[in-house]
Amino acid sequence: MNASETIIAPATAVGEAGIAVVRISGPRSLEALKTFFRPTSKVNTFQSHRLYHGTLCDQQGQHLDEILAVYMAAPQTYTRDDVVEIHCHGSQQVVKAVLQLYLEFGLRLAEPGEFTYRAFVNGRLDLSQAEAVSQLIHCKSDSARKLALSQVEGQLSRQLYQFTEQLRQIQILIEAWIDFPEEELPSEDRNHIFATAADIMTQIDHLTSSYHSGRVLKEGAAILLAGRPNVGKSSLLNALLGEERAIVTDIPGTTRDLLEEGLTIGGVPVRLVDTAGLRKTSDPVEREGVRRAQQKLSQADLVLLLIDGSKPVAEDDHYALAACEGQPVFIVRTKADLPTAEKNNISKYDEYNISSKTGEGIEQLKNAIQEFLLGDYLPGAESVLLTEKRHFDSLVACRRNLGHLCYSLDSDQPMELLAMDVRDALYCLGQISGETTNDQLLEGIFSQFCIGK
Repeated sequence: MNASETIIAPATAVGEAGIAVVRISGPRSLEALKTFFRPTSKVNTFQSHRLYHGTLCDQQGQHLDEILAVYMAAPQTYTRDDVVEIHCHGSQQVVKAVLQLYLEFGLRLAEPGEFTYRAFVNGRLDLSQAEAVSQLIHCKSDSARKLALSQVEGQLSRQLYQFTEQLRQIQILIEAWIDFPEEELPSEDRNHIFATAADIMTQIDHLTSSYHSGRVLKEGAAILLAGRPNVGKSSLLNALLGEERAIVTDIPGTTRDLLEEGLTIGGVPVRLVDTAGLRKTSDPVEREGVRRAQQKLSQADLVLLLIDGSKPVAEDDHYALAACEGQPVFIVRTKADLPTAEKNNISKYDEYNISSKTGEGIEQLKNAIQEFLLGDYLPGAESVLLTEKRHFDSLVACRRNLGHLCYSLDSDQPMELLAMDVRDALYCLGQISGETTNDQLLEGIFSQFCIGK
């Protein structure tokens, strides 16, 4: 990506709409606007951040479209370069004509994420904020939107900046003592370094523990409904959705394939997966459904293992439980509206009693699912959550380096080794902010953006 070139791209999605926005950024932005724009009223000098009405004409002076145009002077723009936006009619043909006009004029079509890349290069955003812009565009729930917006506004960046500044102060202190190898590190400096490192490690632990909740808010969660045939999986699916989406009969084995439906529970986008009943069977079609259900188990964020509460625990229940081994599981005892059979505690998992017919226990089950997925996080709260695996890995590596720093202090290692531990920890934080990120990683991150952002 050449930041000295002037780029152009549609900033709105392809399709028919009332308006479309074409964005231009770079040193020739204002020149490009003046060359083909004919304002309705006479304009001597285009004022920044002011909307102008007029006509866009081609190189032969023929009208392309009636538009609104705005010129935004650097550095008060998204990219911190000069920016022009053309608001034209939302026809694909109109947008195509505008793009073609300016490409022939010598502008370059922007690569995916190039506008945000320029904002990063020019210091308007750090890398974690730039990644959050992409999350904001693709968020699947209101809670995910709020979380992404908080990171665009720098909530995570500010905490990481605080860590960085604390470590840089430690680095200055340690490197100052390297010049005096015959002197011992004073106890007050040693205690300060140790206390600072320990405090940052505690805060990193809090951040990394939020990754599960942040990931499910960003990506959504997969919840699998499992259990032996005719235990009420399809009925629970319908009850959670609030509509009849799965076939419900008294005939065991009605569901023979995976059925997926989406909903939101506690602000988390959730994919409910209704599976074939887990049991040993000779029916080849049902057996294939069981195989697919077992394959899906390992991919679930949570398994709701259903047991018919009106009947004694059967061999197939134990078979289903064994298939869920190693997965996070809620035991859901169904058919609470019927007389309850003798209750056997068959597992160590939390249990919930529900009736899909009357709705008894459904809200309590939803609340438990929300608490499991989000932990202590409350939608709309000020807490910082990690959403990117890359950030999680870098913070884990940073903590490991700080732990080694504390060990080196305790074992009176040379000052050069202490300084190396601090430098490595700072490098890990720089991987998140973008200060120490290589071009290959940057290209991979921004290539996932849409064109025009």
